[in-house]
Amino acid sequence: MATKRNRSSTKRASSNPVAAPATGAATRRWLVYLLRCRDGSLYTGITNDLPRRLESHAAGRASRYTRSRLPVTLAYEEPQRSKSHALKREAAIKRLPRGQKDLLISPRPPDRARKPPG
Repeated sequence: MATKRNRSSTKRASSNPVAAPATGAATRRWLVYLLRCRDGSLYTGITNDLPRRLESHAAGRASRYTRSRLPVTLAYEEPQRSKSHALKREAAIKRLPRGQKDLLISPRPPDRARKPPG
């Protein structure tokens, strides 16, 4: 038995303003970030609008964890190709021991030019 295709729902889906991406959303890159909390702990998250997300953290609206550990400061950010990549990297960072997280966020010394031998 053949099924009928509901044309009205197809039309509604294509004209639905909610389904369309927000202006500028395609140009924003997803990134993983780490915050250092007042108590010294680290919080890991993802976003595609870091200034807005940091504002939310500072106002105590972003996460229950950071709300009780204000103020927070940005310790690290790492751009990702997609939301999927950002979620996977976030999970990988959360699995790291604290020492490796500290190495990840530590400032790196500038590369020194190698002197030619002789």
